[in-house]
Amino acid sequence: MEPIPETREAIDEFGPFAEDTDLLDELRAKGERVLALVPECVGFSLAQAANGVSFTLVATDEDVAVLDALQYLDGGPCVAAAQADQAGQADQALEYRPCPELDEGEWQLFSQGTAAAGVRSSLSLPILVDGTAVGSVNLYASSDDAFTGRHVQVAAVFDAWAPGAVTNADLSFSTRRIAEQAPRILRRDLHLEIATGMIAAREGLDRDSALERFREAARRAGVSEGRLADAMVAIRRMQQSE
Repeated sequence: MEPIPETREAIDEFGPFAEDTDLLDELRAKGERVLALVPECVGFSLAQAANGVSFTLVATDEDVAVLDALQYLDGGPCVAAAQADQAGQADQALEYRPCPELDEGEWQLFSQGTAAAGVRSSLSLPILVDGTAVGSVNLYASSDDAFTGRHVQVAAVFDAWAPGAVTNADLSFSTRRIAEQAPRILRRDLHLEIATGMIAAREGLDRDSALERFREAARRAGVSEGRLADAMVAIRRMQQSE
């Protein structure tokens, strides 16, 4: 499995998010372990409560090829030759078509770079530290029973809490869309921190007072805090470049 572009951007630009380890390498390693347990897994999202963002990995072409091979061993889908078009195209393209003997939709194939179209089951697990939730992991697979009987093993990959497992709560792979917002969220938080620091330094305020001063200015001007923070960071960069 490989990270979606936004996950790679968030980690490269705003990381590290883990001590003494490369988070991308760690996520890839977890993906390999998950695929060994659940070959039908097409993606997972890891959410961290500390920074409020999610990181998502999805199936690669090689992962999909393995899934295809497993499907052939299980009897579907069939490979059929497409008929040449009316223009007399000599070469026949191969395309996947469901075998008639299979229930419609029993097996799904996935296009490059996306997993959401074929999600048939999901597994959500909380990650606890001393009884407090510090994150969660959501996994997605292409068959109805991919995670059946594997909750404990999958939970162990992420140090998650197996008894808290919830199945099929997110068949739309909504956590991928959340993960796509990670760079924006982290950039917003960074700019807010910089803007607050600028006010604190200029006016001799502590951080909390500077933050309130910042928010009051945004409220009075009728602009979003993010817009104001972006403007202040831009001003700072111009000043530094002079």
